[in-house]
Amino acid sequence: MYYDCIVVGSGNAGSCAALSAKENGCQKVLLVDKCSPDWVGGNGYFTAGAFRTVHNGLDDLLPIVQNVTPEQAKHIDLDPYSHKDFIEDIMRLGGRRSDPGLAASVVDNSRDTVDWLAGHQVPFILSFHRQAYEVDGRQKFWGGLVLSVDDGGKGLIAAEHKALEKAGVEIWFDCPLVNLLMRDNAVSGVVVRKDGSELTIESRAVILAAGGFEASSELRIAHLGMGWEKAKVRGTPFNTGDCFAIAQGVGAKLVGDWASCHSTTWDFNAPEIGARDLTNQFTKSGYPLGVMVNSNGERFVDEGEDYRNYTYARFGKAILSQPGSFAFQVWDSKMLNFLRKEEYGDGVVEKVYADTIEDLARKLAEHGLTDQAKFIETFQAYNAAVTEHKLENPDWHWDPAVKDGLSTESSHLSLSPPKSHWAESIDKPPFMAVKVCCGITFTFGGLAVDPESASVLSESGPIPGLFCAGEMVGNLFYKNYPGGSGLSAGAVFGKKAGASASRCKRIM
Repeated sequence: MYYDCIVVGSGNAGSCAALSAKENGCQKVLLVDKCSPDWVGGNGYFTAGAFRTVHNGLDDLLPIVQNVTPEQAKHIDLDPYSHKDFIEDIMRLGGRRSDPGLAASVVDNSRDTVDWLAGHQVPFILSFHRQAYEVDGRQKFWGGLVLSVDDGGKGLIAAEHKALEKAGVEIWFDCPLVNLLMRDNAVSGVVVRKDGSELTIESRAVILAAGGFEASSELRIAHLGMGWEKAKVRGTPFNTGDCFAIAQGVGAKLVGDWASCHSTTWDFNAPEIGARDLTNQFTKSGYPLGVMVNSNGERFVDEGEDYRNYTYARFGKAILSQPGSFAFQVWDSKMLNFLRKEEYGDGVVEKVYADTIEDLARKLAEHGLTDQAKFIETFQAYNAAVTEHKLENPDWHWDPAVKDGLSTESSHLSLSPPKSHWAESIDKPPFMAVKVCCGITFTFGGLAVDPESASVLSESGPIPGLFCAGEMVGNLFYKNYPGGSGLSAGAVFGKKAGASASRCKRIM
């Protein structure tokens, strides 16, 4: 049995790889995934469908988005996002450790790849619901991220798989990769398990796009450390890291930040494994509008350190390290209308209301708060610090769409940790709290990959016939990442891998 290209993984990266291979000349393309058809789409299915890309502002993006009328466009503020901006975001959030070549490859190809996906009927929209606030009658976008897909990850995977079907890509589910075949020091095919038996398939190119190891509690403990077994898995249960060992078996080099991952603020009551109905709605990203306190009633992060899409991927880890591995997000009535309905709406999350902070403390004691007095003291100190800052800066105004500088720091008072932006007093009832935990999204360690060809690298150079895309790519993200860059990177390297696969020669 022979295919021109075999792709492992049915998520965003794998779908882009298979589609690219097909349109670049591979006649027979096979996509395999160990999941059942009900779990198609890997982690991409569970995302908000956000794509970070360079662009020249609103007029540049209007031709590819489907949710903006000419009248609406008159009331949108959307700054350009340059190559320099995108590169700098990846590098600064990764502590300057990200491979410059990989980062540049993602950034340089981000806009063309978005256009390519739009050409395949991926329904892009401006992300009003996630990345904009209405201020003075205008929709103001923030944080560099403006594009998402209609119906989020569900819409993305549906569109990509419709394109795969149209292109004639064959897909086998319940079909895990068992091994890679080698001939003359090149990958020449795969061994998969299908219908209970091992099956050998020859191919001139294999693309690995099977995700990280976040769904394996054993590998989380081994690489991320003790305690990570408590994290809830935001996405697919099938990303268990199997393909890393298989790739190592043919000489692939492991690189990158194996001790870190994308982990976010997640609904405490969410299932242990991602749910395919609410998916990303279990995210609880409204913390910049309020505060987070642990079970001892103490704050533990700077909720206003940066825009949400630059902090959310590491605040899950901060929550995991707190007593009991949970926290409470708290707001007063001034902020409730700013919270995203898909995350905080009725029926989506359990909400605790009270008319006083003292009463809220009593109610949260039933949910795990151990020190009511400290909880009350924390809010008294926080409100006093906010008041002092405002007295020294009477002309500063709260604005959720910019780094407004409203903080807890003044010449008289200082909090540790501070809240650096969007610090408003929490004093107007009713007060609302939700309980959150750590949700792990994907891991950062992966395979060494050539930035241009997406070839998998050994210690001595590219492994002929083997390519990689998506969460399996190592050396791109360290400690943190800019929101929306994961799907962009997966699509960029998937597209590159497919094109490279089409240029491989069959090993006879």
